[in-house]
Amino acid sequence: MRAAALMGFERGGARGSAVHLDPVTLALIAAIVLLGLVMVTSASVSIASQDSGEPFYYLERQLLLTLIGLGCAALLFAVPSSVLERAALPLLAVAIVLLILVLIPGLGHAVNGSRRWMRLSGANFQVSELARVLVLIYLASYAVRREEQLRQSLAGLAKPLALLCCVSALLLAEPDFGAATVLFATGFGLLFLAGARLRYVIAMTVIAASGFAVIAVSSSYRVRRLTAFLNPWADPFNSGFQLTQSLIAIGRGQWFGVGLGDSVQKLFYLPEAHTDFLFAVLAEELGLAGVVLTLGLFLALIWRSFHIGVLPTKGLTLPLMSYGRSSLIVALAWCGLLLRVYHEAMREQRGSATVRSAP
Repeated sequence: MRAAALMGFERGGARGSAVHLDPVTLALIAAIVLLGLVMVTSASVSIASQDSGEPFYYLERQLLLTLIGLGCAALLFAVPSSVLERAALPLLAVAIVLLILVLIPGLGHAVNGSRRWMRLSGANFQVSELARVLVLIYLASYAVRREEQLRQSLAGLAKPLALLCCVSALLLAEPDFGAATVLFATGFGLLFLAGARLRYVIAMTVIAASGFAVIAVSSSYRVRRLTAFLNPWADPFNSGFQLTQSLIAIGRGQWFGVGLGDSVQKLFYLPEAHTDFLFAVLAEELGLAGVVLTLGLFLALIWRSFHIGVLPTKGLTLPLMSYGRSSLIVALAWCGLLLRVYHEAMREQRGSATVRSAP
């Protein structure tokens, strides 16, 4: 009987060494990335032809970025989550250092008045994309290590929120109000799901919302953006230009779109059509059917992420689809972490089943 039990453990160990990949998550990621490649190509053909003379300029680079992102995903998949948990504090330090360095003239690269990028081998890398992931890894580690304190006391929630405030302040200094808002909301949601008490969460939500509201109206350019968002048609050729052109693109798409590649708004009406306004081009060319399909894919990926047990990343560009070095690489790497969690959960589950079945 003892020999049989040992053989059972050995079989369990052999199964535990196998790689477990979630086919549903892989299929969803592949579908989103492939759809993104198609839409980036369609949205960028005109501007690529004008700027470089090569219509597939952005497609070629997006394919390269996809391969780099997949390599980062494979690397992150190979790292046990226990290692990430132990390295959470050094990774947080790296995130903070990066956010400080990017603010230093000569190190940080400014574009359109915002100092958000660092030059790496001739390419711009948006440090907030990586920093947000590293901060969330630390918050997840904190939630595991301080679970009881987080669940029972206000101080247990206040400490990580203070960290979020500090990191958000660095993002606002770039300035990057959108990234700060997304980080704070995502981190807050993670802590809530980890078990923070509802009354503390409600109180902190009111305080945080009030703080961000004050920040939003404290700068004239943010006020103009909010005003343009509420009524873009009041100034359709200036402050409301981007939003009105997006709405025109979405309206032209109707049920089934004008056809792939036939968007008019991408022809120098929509700025950065292949990045920030890719969704508007998709709505114009593929219509409501394409919009529903795209949203369905993202909702399914979010549901699968919750099912596996971690929160997905969130970017200001369309995750996994829009053209962009930092966003695509970090999003794919984050998916590698998601798959790693699934792998470890399945390995533990199968190992437990083997032990129970041993005579």
